[in-house]
Amino acid sequence: MNRTVHPIEQESFRRLRARLDTSCFPPLTRAVVERVIHSAADLEYATDLVMTEEHLAQGHFALHSGAPVVVDVEMVAAGITRRETVCRLRDAGAGPGLTRSAHAVRLAYEEVGPGALWVIGCAPTALEELLTLDASPALVIGLPVGFVGAAESKAALRDSGLPAISNVSEKGGSAVAAAALNALLYHPTSSEEIS
Repeated sequence: MNRTVHPIEQESFRRLRARLDTSCFPPLTRAVVERVIHSAADLEYATDLVMTEEHLAQGHFALHSGAPVVVDVEMVAAGITRRETVCRLRDAGAGPGLTRSAHAVRLAYEEVGPGALWVIGCAPTALEELLTLDASPALVIGLPVGFVGAAESKAALRDSGLPAISNVSEKGGSAVAAAALNALLYHPTSSEEIS
């Protein structure tokens, strides 16, 4: 995907690379690590993020092949550029044992079915609910933030064996989750690299 990079963004990435050598990472991992760090100005994400290049390649292929992108909140959607997203939070309601975010995940799954990319940057309960579904995701970007349930939900995501990007700490958030998806969105496909 060709895009014009603003000089401020170029300088920001130059400064990031001056502070942190990211050349040891494989291409997609490097793209995600750098864009997440750029979104939060937090170099600790270089050691906090957990992902594999194989899972990133699977998500990258699905994303560029038109797989749906589902987000847990509108703030994540607002951060994802150049791609339509599905967010059902406005349609969801809370009930006994079910938060609005969890209900929104159920509604979104009914809409998109298996094979989507899921980007969760706010609600640990959304990530927990996704793990109960047979969603067969192309990739789960599970980066919810908070002191209650965030680290635990991300640990459960890693334990699930699903293709994923997560992090170990309680850090995360909408901007970080959107940045991880944008890293894959902006990274060229093989055909773009050739042309």
